[in-house]
Amino acid sequence: MGVTGKMIIQADTKCNGDVVYELLRYRPNDLSIVAPDHVQGCNLHEGQWGAIGSITTYTYLIGGKPQASKVVIEAADDNKKSITFRAIGGETMQVYKSFRSTAYVKQNDEKSLVTWTFEYEKMREGIPDPDALVDITYKITNAMDSLQLQPQ
Repeated sequence: MGVTGKMIIQADTKCNGDVVYELLRYRPNDLSIVAPDHVQGCNLHEGQWGAIGSITTYTYLIGGKPQASKVVIEAADDNKKSITFRAIGGETMQVYKSFRSTAYVKQNDEKSLVTWTFEYEKMREGIPDPDALVDITYKITNAMDSLQLQPQ
């Protein structure tokens, strides 16, 4: 069994919580508009946008280098505004046996609090924690501050 880990971050955003959740679940392809310095695109491979079991590939920049991660929506709850992604391909799966990220979105007055939980198992000892992926997720979440959108 590999080395397992868990990281949790929280990010405040001025963006409406419903909009944040909608972007993450139903409109991830718009993240390249929201955070063009970090996200290059998101392509749907299987299923429908936002459907549990749908498969998408995110392309993003880490350290100025393009990377990709193929993910499946493993679980989602519109009432709790939570969504869980499981990586199934891309650079992430070259160093981790398993990698899951879960976002919980909570509206607090004028702001939204997004809590991200990352759970992973490394392929072997010596592989670093996924600090760069956690950092890029934080930056993408913060980029939502500029949105003045309403839920669709």
